[in-house]
Amino acid sequence: MRIAIIGAGVSGLVAAHLLDAAHEVTVFEAGAHAGGHTNTIRVDTPHETHHVDTGFIVFNDRNYPNFERLLVRLGVASQPSTMTFSVSDGHGDFEYSGGSPNGLFAKRAHLVTPWFHRMIVDMTRFNRAARALLSTEAPDSTRPSLGHWLEQQRFSRPFIDRLIVPQASAVWSADPHQLWSFPARFLAEFFDNHGMLSFRGRPRWRTVRGGSARYVEALLQRFSGRVLLRTPVRAVARDRDGIVVTPADGEAQRFDEVVLATHSDQALAMLQDPSSAEGELLSAIPYQTNEAVLHTDVRMLPRRRRAWASWNYHLMDVPGDRTTVTYHMNRLQSLDAERDFCVTLNRTAEIDPARVIRTIQYAHPVYTAAGARAQRRHAEINGRDRVHFCGAYWGWGFHEDGVLSALRVAERFGARL
Repeated sequence: MRIAIIGAGVSGLVAAHLLDAAHEVTVFEAGAHAGGHTNTIRVDTPHETHHVDTGFIVFNDRNYPNFERLLVRLGVASQPSTMTFSVSDGHGDFEYSGGSPNGLFAKRAHLVTPWFHRMIVDMTRFNRAARALLSTEAPDSTRPSLGHWLEQQRFSRPFIDRLIVPQASAVWSADPHQLWSFPARFLAEFFDNHGMLSFRGRPRWRTVRGGSARYVEALLQRFSGRVLLRTPVRAVARDRDGIVVTPADGEAQRFDEVVLATHSDQALAMLQDPSSAEGELLSAIPYQTNEAVLHTDVRMLPRRRRAWASWNYHLMDVPGDRTTVTYHMNRLQSLDAERDFCVTLNRTAEIDPARVIRTIQYAHPVYTAAGARAQRRHAEINGRDRVHFCGAYWGWGFHEDGVLSALRVAERFGARL
């Protein structure tokens, strides 16, 4: 069959890889590079060259089984990564890192601050309460909301505002305010699956050696079909004879099947004749943009070096509608570099322009109760009328979910990893 795959992110590339052996596959990609959120930037300094990730960075040995199998299949190496989390107000009045006691009490005054100790105790209580929520609420429950549940459990405001909401906001690159409507069970399931509801037996985190783009290069080297970069698709239409794909600046092309491996909102916008179910489900999982800046301005890290972590959340004086976090790439990728490389989300104006290396726009799914319900109805639209949908938005929104979503599509054609 002639199959069109629209979108060259992880889902589209894995689907193309699996379908390539038995079908004629063409991949359409609107951007200038294949990989989507897998975006490794080469940085040349006077004495060094580094390949720094800016989107997808880490995976672990518990929650990414299919992605790990893919790396083995491609012969792509990985290496250990360090995963720690900090919160800082940027002024030094409040900051901590969860990586060690020294980092936890980075501000020594917190050793004798009662509300700070209550915040830490609430973390242990949260773990117990979250496990209890999982045992009492049905797996498909979207109630209560996270905000309602946190208040119902009477957690302290410092714990909510300075610990759990920053963690959740950073994990999903989500607006902190939106988390109040976030399904509490969705968060509890994620924390439980990632070993975050206990202090022992946590998963071991890894990163692709040499940058995550190495696995994209390996996929493309093994692909015999066409990859059309800088080729946005304007329309996807169904008729009695198959699928008509129309690029924005090109002639319409006919295919037997199409895989929409784009974001949910992009897929819906391309479809010329969406069914009522397609419109309902795809619109239930919207996306929001986040601006990422690769730079060397260490002022974006906590004031105290002992509070530096792999993920560093910014507490803003006036909270905005986007998450604000800085990833310390030297720790995450084990970079032996003379400079500190950072990736900061949504604080572009505060970064020294002379230290900016690259500015990139990413988009991340916004999860709500309606979105969680829509995910469970994926089978209602996937593969109907020769149109298939895959993307990380059908799961937690992470790389493993992108791979798993591609596998679900490929299995409909008899292909497996």
